[in-house]
Amino acid sequence: MNAEIIAVGSELLLGQITNTNAQFLSQHLAEIGINVYYHTVVGDNSSRLLDAVKQAEERADLLIFTGGLGPTKDDLTKEAIAAHIGRPLVYNDEALKSIENYFKRTKRPMTPNNKKQALVMEGSLVLANDHGMAPGMMIKGEKHFYMLLPGPPREMQPMFIEYGKPALLNVLEKVEKIESRVLRFFGIGESALETEVEDLLLAQQNPTIAPLAGDGEVTLRITAKHESESAALQMIQETEEEILRRVGEYFYGYNDTTIARELAERLKETSYTVAAAESLTGGLFQSEITAIPGASSFFKGGIVCYSNEAKEALVQVKKETLTRHGAISAECAIELAENARQLLKADFGISFTGVAGPGEAEGQPPGTVWIGLSSKYDQTKAFKLELAGSREGIRKRSVKYGCHYLLAALARNK
Repeated sequence: MNAEIIAVGSELLLGQITNTNAQFLSQHLAEIGINVYYHTVVGDNSSRLLDAVKQAEERADLLIFTGGLGPTKDDLTKEAIAAHIGRPLVYNDEALKSIENYFKRTKRPMTPNNKKQALVMEGSLVLANDHGMAPGMMIKGEKHFYMLLPGPPREMQPMFIEYGKPALLNVLEKVEKIESRVLRFFGIGESALETEVEDLLLAQQNPTIAPLAGDGEVTLRITAKHESESAALQMIQETEEEILRRVGEYFYGYNDTTIARELAERLKETSYTVAAAESLTGGLFQSEITAIPGASSFFKGGIVCYSNEAKEALVQVKKETLTRHGAISAECAIELAENARQLLKADFGISFTGVAGPGEAEGQPPGTVWIGLSSKYDQTKAFKLELAGSREGIRKRSVKYGCHYLLAALARNK
């Protein structure tokens, strides 16, 4: 079964609220093997809603609507769908009684338009609203199923879990599980990663592989469908192993993790400690690391040394280094990393210096970044980056590269 989710409400199009309902429903539909290929958002307008319905019927077996079941004139979903499939609206006694009781309990007068919320399509399966007033409903037309749910997530989510999802399970001939796993990579571009796995992308059927780039990272989402959850997971595992055999050196974690969180976990596991000296990143690395619970066990501390005077006074960078090579140099990055490690008595020291922009500094263009990495166990290194993008983007990606280099160093010193 293929589904399309249609969210109804002009407030969604105006950006006044976020369409979290579609995300919630897609996740739960995947659990029972229902494919969702389209999300549609349409305003409170009958003709445009009808256009959206006709288009959805061309590409889906199941149409799920959220919103437009309330008491006001712009709540028009059930009226539009009822007219479209030729079913009259009738009052549901149980829903009407529930609405009347609500107003009695709250000692508020019930206006006539609230009675409208108890209307349902004749012959539909009524989905009780245990957290609001308007019931939902599911009905089968000539060729399609239609499910109508309220818009507020606090009403829609429990209604779907308690009543909507079981109703769908009753009409599915075969229940398949859709399982997904996201692999996260850093240090390789989207095009380079796709080249490495191009044959897998071209041959994909089940599982499918979907690449996505953003914020300096690349992810691959592997999705498998099978009646057996364990079989679907095994299919994902086999595909993952083949991918990591090719690009495993850039892989750092799964699903919603971050590279800073993975670095924190590796530091906890190894009992190594780290200290930082930051110039262009202005403490952003320290902020990312200390946002993770338990950071005190592995993070010794850090110094924000934005000016050359601070680099000399706080991190003991030699004046000669700054005069001869400049603050934006491998030599400065190395001294910053080594001195931060020694001053704070850490196993690793990391430094960030460079030009975030928008203008040049020391004759070097924005995006020129040096990251120093010092260790008790290895020779101190400096890594040069030439990054593009906004000032904030350069700073954020510099921090991610720092985490990437530290993760690699930890892997070498297991």
